[in-house]
Amino acid sequence: MSNAGRTGLTLVAILAAGAGGLWAGQRGVALPDPSWLRSIASVERLAAAAETTEVAGSGPIIYYRDPDGRPVYSATPRKTTDGRDFRAVRQSEDISFDPAKPGLADVTPASTPADKKILYYRNPMGLPDTSPTPKKDSMGMDYIPVYEGEDQDSSTVKVSPGKLQRTGVRTAEVGLAPVNSSIRVPGTIVIDERRISVVTMRADAFVEDVADATTGDRVSKGQSLFRFFSKEIAAAGAEFVTEQRSGHSVDNGTGGALKLANLGLSKQVIDTIRKDMKVPTRISYDAPTDGVVMERTATVGMMAKPGDLLFRIADTSRMWVVADVPEHQLDSIRVGAEANITVRSLPGKLFKGTVALVYPEVQEQTRTAKVRIELANPDGLLLANMYADVEIGAGQNTPVIAVPNSAIIDTGERRIVFLDRGEGRFEPRDVKLGMRGRDETEVTEGLETGDRIVVAANFLLDAESNLNSALNALAGEDKP
Repeated sequence: MSNAGRTGLTLVAILAAGAGGLWAGQRGVALPDPSWLRSIASVERLAAAAETTEVAGSGPIIYYRDPDGRPVYSATPRKTTDGRDFRAVRQSEDISFDPAKPGLADVTPASTPADKKILYYRNPMGLPDTSPTPKKDSMGMDYIPVYEGEDQDSSTVKVSPGKLQRTGVRTAEVGLAPVNSSIRVPGTIVIDERRISVVTMRADAFVEDVADATTGDRVSKGQSLFRFFSKEIAAAGAEFVTEQRSGHSVDNGTGGALKLANLGLSKQVIDTIRKDMKVPTRISYDAPTDGVVMERTATVGMMAKPGDLLFRIADTSRMWVVADVPEHQLDSIRVGAEANITVRSLPGKLFKGTVALVYPEVQEQTRTAKVRIELANPDGLLLANMYADVEIGAGQNTPVIAVPNSAIIDTGERRIVFLDRGEGRFEPRDVKLGMRGRDETEVTEGLETGDRIVVAANFLLDAESNLNSALNALAGEDKP
């Protein structure tokens, strides 16, 4: 019993004696023995006797703990701040749920199989050391017998449940889950090639009244870009008017209407000629789409030949991001995967797109392949040739056998997880890995759903059991 406990009992005795004397004095009752204070000494003797009746543990000393029961421990002898020794905790006193080892008189030994033969004795700390006869290690711990039938499991690691609690080893059941990850790569904003329109003439024409739309200006679909005169178009228009007056043509897909359409006139202009029954002297050429003028060569009074480029207009309502993905990450890219795009000149803005194409070529100098991502640009904030940071969602939505990343031990040559066999036994298991995600990794071979594995503090199992020895056993070393 500690000094604090003895002091407490003494104080109780003094208070009890004092209270009894006060009661006797108030009522005129004589005390039988005026030397009642000697009872204090008796109490102290009782406390000392109680201290000596503590049951001493057996076996080697495992560690030392605080004498007042506080959660303070030491592997070597130690004193408290007030000079008292830490209490030694022996093997029989350590918290453990393992079957008792032979030789501990105060612990009921676990039943041993009567019909099984002891093959050999193994080191209690998991070291690669065995003995054909009972033996103790350098710390005085008994070697553990290995019975017939257990030898096939010699690669397992056996750790006391008490030690597992102290080291924080946690296990979890293997299940099915999708493995998701992301790939971060640089990219560049480019214009969608399919949304670029060029304005050319299909017949000789004189350009007049060019609109005030220069390179970089936005134009709207149907907006007049310029007016022109063409003898060939005027002749085809006159033919169309004649057909309308004679009633021979009522459809835009035949006769003069078809000829005007082939010469590049819009349906709106053709309908106007049909309605007015005359060909205008000057015809307006309208913008074919909304967009930005990327190039302008049309000038007032110029003679435009068939095929001459007059305007080039790009629709920027949707854009592309071309990202450079390293060769070793290409297998994680899937068409249709979502991508998040941020632009350095637009902090705080997040654009979402979809992977549309993985280009079928790897650049020799950079060993990267280009990946095209399509995204909406309704506000026109994204401009061509902007730099972008791209995060592409990788992985697969189909559930697969997956384990937490913390469960995997990578030795460089092998990938291993610890399989929980129960009762403090753990088996190192070789596994083959698939896709690695942010939190989990796919296991393609070595585990099944329902297996229980170590997911935390498995490096402590490695240190406790000498993993190298277990791996050698797995590799087929001869058993003793």
